[in-house]
Amino acid sequence: MAQSKYLKYLNVLSLFDTKRTRDIFQINPTVIPQREEAEHIHITVFDYNAEQLEEKVFDNVAATYPFRDNNKISWINIDGIRKKDVEAACSHFGIHYLITEDILSVSQRPKMDDLDPVLFGLLNMLYFNEQTGAVETEQISIVLGKGFVLSFQEDANRDVFTPIREKLRVAGSKLRTSGADYLCYALLDMIVDNYYLVMEKIGERIEWLEERIIRSTNKRSLAEINALRKELIVLKRNVSPVRELINGFIRSESDLLEDKTTKYFKDIYDHIVQASDLAENYRDMMINLQDLYLSNVNLKMNEVMKVMAIVTCLLAPATVIGGIFGMNFDKLPYIHHQYGFYIAACLMLIVPVIMVFIFKKRGWF
Repeated sequence: MAQSKYLKYLNVLSLFDTKRTRDIFQINPTVIPQREEAEHIHITVFDYNAEQLEEKVFDNVAATYPFRDNNKISWINIDGIRKKDVEAACSHFGIHYLITEDILSVSQRPKMDDLDPVLFGLLNMLYFNEQTGAVETEQISIVLGKGFVLSFQEDANRDVFTPIREKLRVAGSKLRTSGADYLCYALLDMIVDNYYLVMEKIGERIEWLEERIIRSTNKRSLAEINALRKELIVLKRNVSPVRELINGFIRSESDLLEDKTTKYFKDIYDHIVQASDLAENYRDMMINLQDLYLSNVNLKMNEVMKVMAIVTCLLAPATVIGGIFGMNFDKLPYIHHQYGFYIAACLMLIVPVIMVFIFKKRGWF
């Protein structure tokens, strides 16, 4: 693969920034975090059955109230979290106050709750930032009720549900002819499928980093390994608990889930198990990369020590000869010979050449 393809993933300053570490690990569930409320909310409603579809946009939660009991399936997606709007919507749709607290929470662990008369799932959508090489998260809450699905998102500018919207606009599609439980499945399935897109990006970076470490090893390589390990922590933290969430839907005995829909949730379960295993494999690969880096560093050090040892050995004869003829005695062989210096110099050159020949023959270098 072309190296230029991966250069855009690297940000030199972010490799040595400890802020990313603080963002990942400074999560205290005993402290109630302060959520920054959205300035505006954007509400889209898909109200449909097999024959008809109405697609509407609102900026007021009260406008969604008529869609609760209209004998159609309604998907109400609220982009932007504001306390008063969430509480008003939950109150009208009969959602338990514990679920309301979870929707308003920050950095919540993925979970599933069966609180009559609704089913609730909370998890994170994952995105890969091409500029910083970081895995970004967005918390989404999905509430399944009788004839409706409520979804609460933090960011109005992005989500992964565009394919679902396109399918809803197609008359006679599986989504249009199925109930609200199938819509809930489709939303969860789309989120899980997007995990693989993020993991592919990380896999490409691991592959490129492995090739780079094999070719040349330096301190930057170690910084990149540590940066990738942080992103894998984020990935593992958000992917693994989703298995319990999907399993909760499979084991639920709620009347909101039809028996024929359960097999679809089992399909998501298989996907999330595979994603979790893949994340674990990536973690093992990063450990192997770190071992490879250390092995290359030790190999380079051994090569340096080998060269220094050879140079020392080659200089040893000259040192010995120079030391002998440099002794302060009156009588030394060839000390007063007219060619004594040249004889000593020749010995200093001939002996190392012979040593080089012997070393080469034995394969020492």
